[in-house]
Amino acid sequence: MIRVGSPVIGVTADLEDSPEREPRCFLLQRYLHPLTESGATALILPPMARTAAVRRTLSLLDGLVITGGNFDIHPSYFGEKPIAELGVMKSRRTEFELEIAAAALRKDLPLLGLCGGEQALNVALGGSLYQDIAAQVPAALEHEQSEKKSYGGHYVKIVPHTRLSMILRRDRIEVNTSHHQAVKQLGKGLIIDAVADDGVIEGIESTRHRFVLGVQWHPEALAPKRQAHRRIFSAFIAACK
Repeated sequence: MIRVGSPVIGVTADLEDSPEREPRCFLLQRYLHPLTESGATALILPPMARTAAVRRTLSLLDGLVITGGNFDIHPSYFGEKPIAELGVMKSRRTEFELEIAAAALRKDLPLLGLCGGEQALNVALGGSLYQDIAAQVPAALEHEQSEKKSYGGHYVKIVPHTRLSMILRRDRIEVNTSHHQAVKQLGKGLIIDAVADDGVIEGIESTRHRFVLGVQWHPEALAPKRQAHRRIFSAFIAACK
């Protein structure tokens, strides 16, 4: 039920398409909790096949969250050929998220990309990705730290005078990452706002939109216990109102 006066936030769902079971859409509860706790109404968005459906859905929304997932974006979407280390892909979900992200950006709808959602945001704006950090970034840290998702695993430096720095109110923060792809070439209008100690980009934001922010970690998992990560959602919801 949509509460009167509360911003309606679309949240992209994951897709499981296995030959052993019937296809299903799902979304982890942790993506919804920081939104609903802040007074927003969350609308779960399954992958849609038609542009008209995307357009109608966006007309209902005050903001959009593109979530993460255990899959890769195929390099054909940013003009590259796949390398051997490329992982599992979900073409239906990727095509939907790139389309709805591009449409939301054209509409200047507040947008928050989390983990793989940051990568989708970058590709939607014409940027590219490292297909595998370990294979393509010399001396890289370990960024696949899934077992540390609830309490953090490494630190990132926050770039001064960015939107993210104003939200977090600090120049360094512990994050929890579980990715092996990462932003390489920035999309149009994007700037870097967070970087790991090995130089891997961990946060991006747009200079051409009201509120467009992507972080390569999972603040939704840290938000229950860490105020700085809750501020990301508070700032996003404030932009949606």
